[in-house]
Amino acid sequence: MKILLAVDSSAQSDRAVAIVADRPWPPNTTVEVLSVVEPLYAWDVPSLMETLNQMADESVQAAAQQLRSSGIQPTTLVSCGDAKAAIVDRAREMGADLVVVGSHGVTSVRRFLLGSVARAVLRSAPCSVEIVRAEAVPGAMKILLATDGSQCSEAAARSIAERPWPSGTKVRILSVAEHPIRLPAAADRHRLDPAAMKKLEEAAIERAQGAVRSAEKIIREGSLPASGTAAAPSATPKEIILQEAAECGAHLIVVGSHGRRGIDRFLIGSVSEAVAIHALCSVEVIRHSQ
Repeated sequence: MKILLAVDSSAQSDRAVAIVADRPWPPNTTVEVLSVVEPLYAWDVPSLMETLNQMADESVQAAAQQLRSSGIQPTTLVSCGDAKAAIVDRAREMGADLVVVGSHGVTSVRRFLLGSVARAVLRSAPCSVEIVRAEAVPGAMKILLATDGSQCSEAAARSIAERPWPSGTKVRILSVAEHPIRLPAAADRHRLDPAAMKKLEEAAIERAQGAVRSAEKIIREGSLPASGTAAAPSATPKEIILQEAAECGAHLIVVGSHGRRGIDRFLIGSVSEAVAIHALCSVEVIRHSQ
């Protein structure tokens, strides 16, 4: 497994380093630590550029030292330019399987919503991305896998099943039944046949239950305990996923990059992006290799 760890001098970046250092990874995993200097108007001020480069080098060296203390021998890289493009380009160049990045960098001011760099990487990276928000968990983890039975969701389940996790880690599986049709405004819903709508909703629940069973089988093949539930469409999928994560105390939400509807407006599915933006815990978005 090839991991690209993007760092700066922020607290969220420190958490990302701790996650990579503390979590078990497959044998022969390699880690590259990358820091990007965004000079803006500093190109014409050599002393300022020198300071910025020194700060970036200090960030990668501190991260590398922490990784070495955990038995990981990383490589390091400092580059100059736009951080969003540099991270995505480097992930592509090295054939990364996973990019790990803090939810906010040094310029972010909001507590919950994603920073611009993390969001851009999430949308454009050629591989899976983990957005780190929470502190590294000592010992067993609680993982929430959100699935709709799509190929990307099954890839997310396999990603969990095929990787080592701390002893005692448990996986909660959630599939949200979605209405198979776009419902009209509330004022017009009385025109819909209740019996037909009930059949459609029951079919949606059955599909969600099937997605849960499929994910449970994959997860258990990896010798991880798993339990699952299919949720009725009482709210948006994003809202139900985030509520479940809060109720089960999830340390990590894992979701496929696209659902059954495939690519729509963004390079990442709308539900996956919404969960990554609003979750209070870390989120890993798995991209399925075609």
